[in-house]
Amino acid sequence: MSMNDPLGDMLTRIRNAQMRGKSTVTSPASKLRAWVLDVLAAEGYIRGYERTTDANGQPALEISLKYFEGTPVIREIKRVSKPGRRVYAGSQELPSVRNGLGVAIVSTPKGVLSDANARAANVGGEVLCTVF
Repeated sequence: MSMNDPLGDMLTRIRNAQMRGKSTVTSPASKLRAWVLDVLAAEGYIRGYERTTDANGQPALEISLKYFEGTPVIREIKRVSKPGRRVYAGSQELPSVRNGLGVAIVSTPKGVLSDANARAANVGGEVLCTVF
């Protein structure tokens, strides 16, 4: 069965695992998912991830979630640009999440970047998700 929104699926897996207090969660591997996880790790929202294979031999990503005093570091993670409605923003129109406390992850011509890095590089693109 094909999946319509693979990135949305990964974000939902992270959200669900954190609600249950899991330390790790697995997701099927893809380049876009790995790039988004790179940004999440660089911003300090997850401990990291590693490439593995699942029971069927398919490539997977094992994501190590991060907690602070028993509560998840990621309080809110939302998909912005969806398959039915893509959301694009220029470098000056990139959203500010919770007055700069959160991060918007943007797919730009220079790669997948956080909103602050995209503004610094003066590039816009598709707003993939927001994290707080």
